[in-house]
Amino acid sequence: MDECESLRNIRHRNLIKIITSFSSIDFVGNDFKALLFEFMPNGSLEKWLHQKVDGNHQLRSLNFSKRLNITIDIASALEYLHHHCDIPITHCDIKPSNSLLDEDMNAHLGDFGLVRFLPRIIGNSEDRSSKIRLKGTIGYIAPEYGTGSHVSMAGDVYSYGILLLEIFTGKSPTSDMFKDGLTLRKFVEMAFPEQVMDIIDPLLLLEDEEVRVTNNIGNDRDKKRRLQECLVSLVRIGIVCSAGSPRKRMEVGDVAKEMNVIRERYLGVESTDRDKIGPYY
Repeated sequence: MDECESLRNIRHRNLIKIITSFSSIDFVGNDFKALLFEFMPNGSLEKWLHQKVDGNHQLRSLNFSKRLNITIDIASALEYLHHHCDIPITHCDIKPSNSLLDEDMNAHLGDFGLVRFLPRIIGNSEDRSSKIRLKGTIGYIAPEYGTGSHVSMAGDVYSYGILLLEIFTGKSPTSDMFKDGLTLRKFVEMAFPEQVMDIIDPLLLLEDEEVRVTNNIGNDRDKKRRLQECLVSLVRIGIVCSAGSPRKRMEVGDVAKEMNVIRERYLGVESTDRDKIGPYY
């Protein structure tokens, strides 16, 4: 019912599109309700980042451009939910398995079963929806939720920051390597900025044939330098968004703007927004 309510009035190119809903009886006579969504032929981002390789399946990889576009798509969806709906919406479960990819590898945010509606102005009355126990996914839940804090947009930003780091390192926050106090964020932070290239997913460095450079930007050395600069900027955004304190995290609108500037820089496009980049960049 939460999904039905949240999806009824929202429309965005990077949100999963609901086609219809129906109610029936299952094979043992119980009530059966379902939502029918648009089919995403390329499955979830989770399968692309952490695919299992065997003799019957060819290794599929996401190059830098595709990963960057996916992170921008998810940021755009979050910005819409937070700031462009009649009532602000927090998704509360941002993770790779809820990011679905269409035929053109555009990302669509799905699974709205844990959404919360936030009043624009909270007065003396309590926000009852934020008091509901959160059932998000370990590794992506904002740490303040564990101490009983209210659901907030900053919580979604935290999850997005972890997802961003996961996309470019290829490492899950719940990997067995993260134990004894070591987390994905700490792992990345220790390498930032000098050793960033040492911790990124090696598959990301595969030749990007889809880049269309509009200016004369020089040779492969220039392209490699540009790639490294962009990765440092992206990792910085991921670190800031996943800060332990909600007050230190970026606002999702700033994230979306800066991510687009990074893409323009990588493609060699001059941007009028480049002079507007905030202190997080």
